[in-house]
Amino acid sequence: MHKQNKFNTLSEALDSENLGHAWDERPIAYDQTLSLTYNDGTKYGRYISVYRDERGLYERPIHYSRN
Repeated sequence: MHKQNKFNTLSEALDSENLGHAWDERPIAYDQTLSLTYNDGTKYGRYISVYRDERGLYERPIHYSRN
């Protein structure tokens, strides 16, 4: 199965990994990576990173448990 890796909106990118609820509404500029730590109810939380390219497309988020 092929996964889509580029998305037109931040919401689409976050939803691709079921992270829409975790983002704190921060916008991402062109050619910028933004990261945050999300409290997912575990001791350490999750680290989330999203990149927006120079054309405005968002890459599939990288995320993992911080423990």
